[in-house]
Amino acid sequence: MNQPLDSIASVLEETGEYRVLRRIAPFAPSPVQPDEPTFFGLILDTETTGVDFGQDEVIELGIIKFEYGASGRIYRVLESFNQLHQPSRPIPPEIARLTGITDGAVAGQRIDDAAVGMLAADAAVVIAHNASFNRQMCERRWPVFAERNWACSLNQVPWREEGHEGLKLGYLLIDCGFFHHGHRAIDDCHALLQLLARPLKVSGRLALSCLLETARKPTVRLWAEGSPIETKDLLKAHSYRWSQRRRSWYIDLDEAQMEIERTFLSETIFRRPVAHLPADRFTARDRFSARTNPEL
Repeated sequence: MNQPLDSIASVLEETGEYRVLRRIAPFAPSPVQPDEPTFFGLILDTETTGVDFGQDEVIELGIIKFEYGASGRIYRVLESFNQLHQPSRPIPPEIARLTGITDGAVAGQRIDDAAVGMLAADAAVVIAHNASFNRQMCERRWPVFAERNWACSLNQVPWREEGHEGLKLGYLLIDCGFFHHGHRAIDDCHALLQLLARPLKVSGRLALSCLLETARKPTVRLWAEGSPIETKDLLKAHSYRWSQRRRSWYIDLDEAQMEIERTFLSETIFRRPVAHLPADRFTARDRFSARTNPEL
């Protein structure tokens, strides 16, 4: 923003009667050299023809490769990648309206698979705002993503505890005083980069630091196999989900919550000790993958 307009915006904000949203600016590299171990990370976003992992296709892939420190500080952007892809079927009208990506825009376009593989080859982590969706859409076409650690900025940053009501990217930006043009892959990547580089409102911790800390912790999927059918509403109210494939209710937990959850199942659901219910352990390497999706 130029100086005169910036001054006007500041005057408006100082009255307490107005709030000014600023367009996110390009990421500014750190003015200091890293004094800690550093790693390469990717921020990734896709636009797709729909949400069916078996049939729908990626029509746009955006990636930002960046260098970050063990502290969660982001030092610099290394590369920005954004390409369109012509799907095997016409883009649904509702997708074209949402993203602005038309059949004409993608005609003859193809994402460079080799370039994607090179970008991801040395990435310590791949971050997406809804990693469950983006990982499953990507790893089917680009096997390198099945071999990477993934983190989800939607669900693995404590946004609500840090004073944010909405978890969508646009809502989080507005809370921080910014806006962007959403629903294009690379624009969403740049927006997420800015959010992860900022300190959180309540704790003051860097958002990326919180995300990486959570992503590193193993999680456990506990299965309430054989639960009485009349307890389904209790399980749903307790955040359990139904797996049609395994015909069982399940819940994903931090390892530290396991004993509390087993006590709940023993006392409220089964009405008897249930020390040996099946449980699956996940890390960032397999979490959010199609390999661990209980619905597939």
